[in-house]
Amino acid sequence: MIFDHHEKPVRTGRATVNGTSLHYRTGGSGPAVVLLHGVPKTSYHWRHFLPRLTPHHTVVAPDLRGLGDSARPADGYDSATMSDDIAALMSHLGHDTYSVIGEDWGAVIGYQLAARHRDHVNALVFAEALFPGFGFEDHTALTHENVASGMHLWHLGFYFQPDVPEMLIAGHERELITYMIKYERSHPDTATPDAIEEYVRCYSMPGGIRAMLSIYRAMLVDAEQNRQAAQKKLDTPVLALGGSAFIGDRNESQMRLFAHDVTGHVFNAGHDLAEEVPDEMADVVLPFLAKRM
Repeated sequence: MIFDHHEKPVRTGRATVNGTSLHYRTGGSGPAVVLLHGVPKTSYHWRHFLPRLTPHHTVVAPDLRGLGDSARPADGYDSATMSDDIAALMSHLGHDTYSVIGEDWGAVIGYQLAARHRDHVNALVFAEALFPGFGFEDHTALTHENVASGMHLWHLGFYFQPDVPEMLIAGHERELITYMIKYERSHPDTATPDAIEEYVRCYSMPGGIRAMLSIYRAMLVDAEQNRQAAQKKLDTPVLALGGSAFIGDRNESQMRLFAHDVTGHVFNAGHDLAEEVPDEMADVVLPFLAKRM
Protein backbone atom coordinates (compact mmCIF):
# COMPACT_ATOMS: atom_id res chain seq x y z
CA MET A 1 0.00 0.00 0.00
CA ILE A 2 1.19 3.52 -0.80
CA PHE A 3 0.27 6.55 1.31
CA ASP A 4 0.01 10.27 0.53
CA HIS A 5 1.42 13.10 2.64
CA HIS A 6 -1.55 12.79 5.03
CA GLU A 7 -0.61 9.12 5.55
CA LYS A 8 -3.84 8.10 3.85
CA PRO A 9 -3.79 5.31 1.27
CA VAL A 10 -3.83 6.59 -2.29
CA ARG A 11 -6.70 5.52 -4.51
CA THR A 12 -6.32 2.59 -6.88
CA GLY A 13 -8.15 1.70 -10.04
CA ARG A 14 -8.09 -0.01 -13.41
CA ALA A 15 -8.66 1.46 -16.83
CA THR A 16 -9.09 -0.23 -20.19
CA VAL A 17 -6.99 1.87 -22.58
CA ASN A 18 -5.13 1.32 -25.85
CA GLY A 19 -6.19 -2.33 -26.05
CA THR A 20 -5.06 -3.33 -22.56
CA SER A 21 -5.96 -2.86 -18.90
CA LEU A 22 -3.75 -0.78 -16.62
CA HIS A 23 -3.74 -0.76 -12.84
CA TYR A 24 -2.89 2.63 -11.36
CA ARG A 25 -2.57 4.51 -8.09
CA THR A 26 -3.51 8.16 -7.73
CA GLY A 27 -3.56 10.78 -5.01
CA GLY A 28 -2.94 14.41 -4.17
CA SER A 29 -4.20 17.57 -5.85
CA GLY A 30 -2.86 20.18 -8.22
CA PRO A 31 -1.18 19.93 -11.63
CA ALA A 32 -0.93 16.34 -12.81
CA VAL A 33 2.26 14.27 -12.75
CA VAL A 34 2.56 10.69 -13.99
CA LEU A 35 5.25 8.40 -12.56
CA LEU A 36 6.62 5.60 -14.77
CA HIS A 37 8.58 2.84 -13.08
CA GLY A 38 11.22 0.57 -14.57
CA VAL A 39 12.10 -3.14 -14.45
CA PRO A 40 12.00 -5.32 -12.37
CA LYS A 41 9.80 -2.97 -10.39
CA THR A 42 6.18 -1.83 -10.24
CA SER A 43 4.46 1.40 -9.23
CA TYR A 44 5.32 0.40 -5.64
CA HIS A 45 8.77 1.77 -6.47
CA TRP A 46 7.37 5.28 -5.88
CA ARG A 47 6.10 4.63 -2.32
CA HIS A 48 8.63 7.00 -0.66
CA PHE A 49 8.72 9.62 -3.40
CA LEU A 50 4.98 9.96 -4.09
CA PRO A 51 4.06 11.55 -0.71
CA ARG A 52 6.60 14.29 -1.41
CA LEU A 53 4.60 15.19 -4.52
CA THR A 54 1.00 14.90 -3.35
CA PRO A 55 0.92 18.23 -1.41
CA HIS A 56 1.52 19.99 -4.73
CA HIS A 57 0.37 17.64 -7.50
CA THR A 58 -2.22 15.14 -8.55
CA VAL A 59 -0.03 12.07 -8.95
CA VAL A 60 -0.80 9.07 -11.14
CA ALA A 61 1.44 6.01 -10.73
CA PRO A 62 0.46 3.24 -13.15
CA ASP A 63 1.81 -0.27 -13.45
CA LEU A 64 3.18 -0.44 -16.98
CA ARG A 65 1.72 -2.81 -19.55
CA GLY A 66 2.41 -6.39 -18.49
CA LEU A 67 3.86 -5.45 -15.10
CA GLY A 68 2.58 -5.11 -11.57
CA ASP A 69 -1.18 -5.67 -11.44
CA SER A 70 -1.76 -4.51 -15.03
CA ALA A 71 -2.86 -6.95 -17.72
CA ARG A 72 -0.26 -9.00 -19.60
CA PRO A 73 -1.23 -8.94 -23.28
CA ALA A 74 0.68 -10.95 -25.88
CA ASP A 75 2.27 -7.94 -27.56
CA GLY A 76 2.69 -4.16 -27.49
CA TYR A 77 5.87 -4.00 -25.38
CA ASP A 78 7.75 -1.48 -27.53
CA SER A 79 8.23 1.89 -25.85
CA ALA A 80 6.03 3.82 -28.30
CA THR A 81 3.02 1.56 -27.70
CA MET A 82 3.61 1.63 -23.95
CA SER A 83 3.80 5.42 -24.06
CA ASP A 84 0.48 5.50 -25.91
CA ASP A 85 -0.95 3.40 -23.06
CA ILE A 86 -0.02 6.17 -20.62
CA ALA A 87 -1.34 8.96 -22.86
CA ALA A 88 -4.66 7.14 -23.10
CA LEU A 89 -4.73 6.55 -19.33
CA MET A 90 -4.11 10.21 -18.54
CA SER A 91 -6.83 11.25 -20.99
CA HIS A 92 -9.18 8.69 -19.43
CA LEU A 93 -8.50 10.20 -16.00
CA GLY A 94 -9.23 13.70 -17.32
CA HIS A 95 -5.68 15.07 -17.41
CA ASP A 96 -5.12 17.02 -20.62
CA THR A 97 -1.64 18.26 -19.69
CA TYR A 98 0.81 16.72 -17.25
CA SER A 99 4.44 16.28 -16.33
CA VAL A 100 6.20 12.93 -16.71
CA ILE A 101 8.73 11.38 -14.35
CA GLY A 102 10.26 8.14 -15.59
CA GLU A 103 13.06 5.93 -14.35
CA ASP A 104 14.89 3.08 -16.08
CA TRP A 105 12.59 1.67 -18.81
CA GLY A 106 9.94 4.10 -17.57
CA ALA A 107 12.26 6.96 -18.57
CA VAL A 108 12.61 5.65 -22.13
CA ILE A 109 8.82 5.25 -22.29
CA GLY A 110 8.48 8.73 -20.79
CA TYR A 111 10.64 10.16 -23.56
CA GLN A 112 8.44 8.51 -26.19
CA LEU A 113 5.40 9.90 -24.40
CA ALA A 114 6.85 13.41 -24.58
CA ALA A 115 7.87 12.95 -28.23
CA ARG A 116 4.58 11.45 -29.42
CA HIS A 117 2.21 13.61 -27.35
CA ARG A 118 4.00 16.96 -27.35
CA ASP A 119 0.87 19.04 -26.73
CA HIS A 120 0.11 17.15 -23.52
CA VAL A 121 3.50 16.81 -21.77
CA ASN A 122 4.77 20.03 -20.19
CA ALA A 123 7.91 18.66 -18.49
CA LEU A 124 9.97 15.45 -18.47
CA VAL A 125 12.13 14.07 -15.68
CA PHE A 126 14.41 11.39 -17.12
CA ALA A 127 16.11 9.26 -14.47
CA GLU A 128 18.73 6.53 -14.80
CA ALA A 129 18.21 5.08 -18.27
CA LEU A 130 20.13 4.36 -21.44
CA PHE A 131 18.52 4.71 -24.86
CA PRO A 132 18.23 1.78 -27.25
CA GLY A 133 19.79 2.93 -30.50
CA PHE A 134 22.05 5.46 -28.76
CA GLY A 135 24.60 3.44 -26.80
CA PHE A 136 22.48 1.09 -24.67
CA GLU A 137 23.63 -1.87 -26.73
CA ASP A 138 27.31 -0.95 -26.26
CA HIS A 139 27.08 -1.91 -22.60
CA THR A 140 26.25 -5.53 -23.44
CA ALA A 141 29.85 -6.02 -24.62
CA LEU A 142 32.22 -7.99 -22.41
CA THR A 143 34.97 -5.39 -22.12
CA HIS A 144 37.33 -4.35 -19.32
CA GLU A 145 35.76 -0.89 -19.28
CA ASN A 146 32.20 -2.17 -18.91
CA VAL A 147 33.14 -4.66 -16.22
CA ALA A 148 35.30 -2.22 -14.26
CA SER A 149 32.60 0.47 -14.31
CA GLY A 150 29.83 -1.90 -13.26
CA MET A 151 28.06 -1.24 -16.56
CA HIS A 152 28.39 -4.67 -18.18
CA LEU A 153 24.70 -5.27 -18.86
CA TRP A 154 25.06 -9.02 -19.36
CA HIS A 155 21.38 -9.68 -18.84
CA LEU A 156 20.23 -7.90 -22.01
CA GLY A 157 21.56 -10.56 -24.34
CA PHE A 158 20.33 -13.30 -22.02
CA TYR A 159 16.81 -11.89 -21.90
CA PHE A 160 16.72 -11.49 -25.68
CA GLN A 161 17.15 -15.23 -26.28
CA PRO A 162 13.68 -16.81 -26.65
CA ASP A 163 12.48 -19.53 -24.27
CA VAL A 164 15.74 -20.17 -22.39
CA PRO A 165 15.36 -17.33 -19.85
CA GLU A 166 11.80 -18.41 -19.03
CA MET A 167 13.06 -21.94 -18.40
CA LEU A 168 15.91 -20.85 -16.13
CA ILE A 169 14.10 -18.08 -14.24
CA ALA A 170 10.95 -20.09 -13.43
CA GLY A 171 10.96 -20.85 -9.72
CA HIS A 172 13.87 -18.44 -9.16
CA GLU A 173 12.09 -15.12 -9.57
CA ARG A 174 12.98 -14.11 -6.00
CA GLU A 175 16.68 -14.78 -6.48
CA LEU A 176 16.85 -12.89 -9.77
CA ILE A 177 14.85 -9.87 -8.63
CA THR A 178 16.68 -9.60 -5.31
CA TYR A 179 20.05 -9.75 -7.03
CA MET A 180 19.17 -7.22 -9.74
CA ILE A 181 17.60 -4.76 -7.31
CA LYS A 182 20.42 -4.88 -4.74
CA TYR A 183 23.36 -5.08 -7.15
CA GLU A 184 22.44 -1.86 -8.94
CA ARG A 185 22.25 0.27 -5.78
CA SER A 186 24.79 2.16 -3.75
CA HIS A 187 22.49 1.64 -0.79
CA PRO A 188 21.30 -2.00 -1.06
CA ASP A 189 19.51 -1.85 2.29
CA THR A 190 16.93 0.45 0.64
CA ALA A 191 15.68 -2.66 -1.17
CA THR A 192 13.41 -3.35 1.77
CA PRO A 193 11.70 -6.71 2.35
CA ASP A 194 8.26 -5.27 1.61
CA ALA A 195 9.42 -4.03 -1.80
CA ILE A 196 11.12 -7.31 -2.66
CA GLU A 197 7.95 -9.19 -1.68
CA GLU A 198 5.79 -6.95 -3.86
CA TYR A 199 8.06 -7.20 -6.89
CA VAL A 200 8.39 -10.98 -6.52
CA ARG A 201 4.61 -11.33 -6.14
CA CYS A 202 3.94 -9.48 -9.37
CA TYR A 203 6.69 -10.98 -11.51
CA SER A 204 5.84 -14.49 -10.27
CA MET A 205 2.25 -14.21 -11.45
CA PRO A 206 1.27 -15.94 -14.72
CA GLY A 207 2.92 -14.08 -17.58
CA GLY A 208 4.96 -11.84 -15.30
CA ILE A 209 8.41 -12.90 -16.47
CA ARG A 210 7.22 -13.21 -20.08
CA ALA A 211 6.03 -9.61 -20.02
CA MET A 212 9.29 -8.39 -18.51
CA LEU A 213 11.33 -10.22 -21.14
CA SER A 214 9.07 -8.88 -23.89
CA ILE A 215 10.12 -5.34 -22.98
CA TYR A 216 13.78 -6.24 -23.49
CA ARG A 217 13.01 -8.20 -26.65
CA ALA A 218 11.49 -5.06 -28.18
CA MET A 219 14.80 -3.19 -27.91
CA LEU A 220 15.58 -3.28 -31.63
CA VAL A 221 12.14 -1.81 -32.34
CA ASP A 222 12.73 0.76 -29.59
CA ALA A 223 16.05 1.71 -31.17
CA GLU A 224 14.39 2.56 -34.46
CA GLN A 225 11.59 4.44 -32.70
CA ASN A 226 14.16 6.50 -30.79
CA ARG A 227 16.14 7.28 -33.94
CA GLN A 228 12.96 8.47 -35.64
CA ALA A 229 11.83 10.56 -32.67
CA ALA A 230 15.27 12.14 -32.25
CA GLN A 231 14.99 13.77 -35.67
CA LYS A 232 12.81 16.41 -34.03
CA LYS A 233 14.15 17.52 -30.67
CA LEU A 234 11.82 18.10 -27.76
CA ASP A 235 10.95 21.66 -26.83
CA THR A 236 9.68 20.26 -23.53
CA PRO A 237 12.08 21.07 -20.67
CA VAL A 238 13.93 18.02 -19.40
CA LEU A 239 15.56 17.29 -16.05
CA ALA A 240 18.03 14.41 -16.38
CA LEU A 241 18.84 12.64 -13.11
CA GLY A 242 21.57 10.10 -12.45
CA GLY A 243 23.12 8.05 -9.70
CA SER A 244 26.88 8.50 -9.37
CA ALA A 245 27.45 4.74 -9.07
CA PHE A 246 25.51 3.84 -12.20
CA ILE A 247 24.58 5.94 -15.25
CA GLY A 248 25.50 9.26 -13.64
CA ASP A 249 25.92 12.28 -15.90
CA ARG A 250 25.39 10.18 -19.03
CA ASN A 251 21.67 10.75 -18.47
CA GLU A 252 22.17 14.44 -19.21
CA SER A 253 24.55 13.97 -22.15
CA GLN A 254 22.13 11.52 -23.76
CA MET A 255 19.13 13.79 -23.32
CA ARG A 256 20.94 16.64 -25.05
CA LEU A 257 20.63 14.55 -28.23
CA PHE A 258 16.85 14.50 -27.80
CA ALA A 259 15.85 17.86 -26.31
CA HIS A 260 16.78 21.56 -26.50
CA ASP A 261 16.27 22.49 -22.82
CA VAL A 262 18.11 20.03 -20.58
CA THR A 263 19.43 20.37 -17.04
CA GLY A 264 21.04 17.61 -15.04
CA HIS A 265 21.74 16.48 -11.50
CA VAL A 266 23.72 13.53 -10.15
CA PHE A 267 23.02 12.04 -6.71
CA ASN A 268 25.27 9.99 -4.46
CA ALA A 269 23.31 6.85 -5.27
CA GLY A 270 22.98 3.91 -7.59
CA HIS A 271 20.27 3.08 -10.10
CA ASP A 272 17.03 3.38 -8.08
CA LEU A 273 16.86 7.01 -6.99
CA ALA A 274 13.27 7.11 -5.73
CA GLU A 275 14.00 4.28 -3.31
CA GLU A 276 17.58 5.20 -2.43
CA VAL A 277 17.38 9.00 -2.09
CA PRO A 278 13.69 10.01 -2.27
CA ASP A 279 14.03 13.20 -0.22
CA GLU A 280 17.01 14.44 -2.20
CA MET A 281 15.26 13.58 -5.45
CA ALA A 282 12.14 15.48 -4.41
CA ASP A 283 14.23 18.52 -3.46
CA VAL A 284 15.50 18.69 -7.05
CA VAL A 285 12.34 17.64 -8.89
CA LEU A 286 9.77 19.86 -7.15
CA PRO A 287 11.39 23.22 -8.05
CA PHE A 288 11.85 22.02 -11.62
CA LEU A 289 8.17 21.13 -11.92
CA ALA A 290 7.05 24.35 -10.22
CA LYS A 291 8.69 26.42 -12.96
CA ARG A 292 6.80 24.56 -15.68
CA MET A 293 3.24 24.81 -14.35
